[in-house]
Amino acid sequence: MRTYLAGQLGGLARKSVEPMALAAGVAPRTLQEFLSIHRWNDRAMRDRIQQIVSEDHAHPDAIGVIDETSLPKKGDKTPGVQRQHCGATGKMDNCVVTVHLGYVAGRFHALLDGDLFLPEHTWHADRERCREAGIPDTVVYRPKWKIALEQLEGAVERGVAMKWLCADELYGRTFAFRQGVAELGIQYVVEVPCDTAGWLASRVAERRPRPACKLWQRGGPSWETWKIKTTHKGPSVWRVRAVRFAPTEERIAGEEQWLLIARNALDDETKYFLSNAPADTPLATLMCVAFSRWHIERIFREAKNETGFDHFEGRTYIGLMRHMVLTTVSLLYLAEQKQRLATEKGGAQSHSSRSVAPWRSSSTGVSLAPNVAAG
Repeated sequence: MRTYLAGQLGGLARKSVEPMALAAGVAPRTLQEFLSIHRWNDRAMRDRIQQIVSEDHAHPDAIGVIDETSLPKKGDKTPGVQRQHCGATGKMDNCVVTVHLGYVAGRFHALLDGDLFLPEHTWHADRERCREAGIPDTVVYRPKWKIALEQLEGAVERGVAMKWLCADELYGRTFAFRQGVAELGIQYVVEVPCDTAGWLASRVAERRPRPACKLWQRGGPSWETWKIKTTHKGPSVWRVRAVRFAPTEERIAGEEQWLLIARNALDDETKYFLSNAPADTPLATLMCVAFSRWHIERIFREAKNETGFDHFEGRTYIGLMRHMVLTTVSLLYLAEQKQRLATEKGGAQSHSSRSVAPWRSSSTGVSLAPNVAAG
């Protein structure tokens, strides 16, 4: 384990088993056997990571973040590989997709869990192929939203406290996912498709629901301007409308929620969000949570650029799962060292001493404070 983690945290250009083993002066088969043959409990390691995060990085406004990432692969032996949309290459490509739960507390962020998305037709339906890759018969096809919800339920059961959850529309569009999050006592701000239908809270008596994108073709609440963060291309500025809304759930009006419509001031990109937060929740807080997905995008970039997460070359299910949890250990170590060094240099406060939603007024609207928007 020490050799594997040292390889992930070192300066190698390629962080697959062979170069890591050779750099450490050990036979590559020792690391291969460590991943695929040796008896050790990777699930207990995942649980211990969550325990550390819950004990050492607790925050009253902690945010859970759900997303998936893709690992481009050649051949057809890596568990779960198939031709599918690959975010890493931006096109249909041969890749493995994994679903993850991240944790955000101020500037601190870490992964809590990860699991393989097992394609339904090319893998789930071919149990012989699954057995050749060491995939247990108990591991079956599950939609990504269900994988994510199971990870969230598990983290909560193990004592990780999250007040909020954010996710993109792949997850937010599913009522069962949103309902499951709410039943855990977590407030969500999730992206939903533009055609999400429902009623304005003041018009639930109307016969037909209307898609969110057509609610305010004429009139409606005024737009508010928000500066989300500063990027290398300049400030990210969005114009936002918010209203109480009853989405269509099972063909009837669901519980009243927040509906946010955010339009990029530069290119007119439009995002729609639903939130089950109370009616008196400040818009600043909703916006902060809605745009916290950049954290998990940063985590994935750190995982691939710093620890070689996408360099896995094994062909067994248990090897892939162990690689994921070891990567999570490496990322937690890096996050804690970054936090420690920043504190020693006096460049940042401890995450426990500030809110995750410190917005402030500015001459151009409302801005997100730099200590949250950094990055």
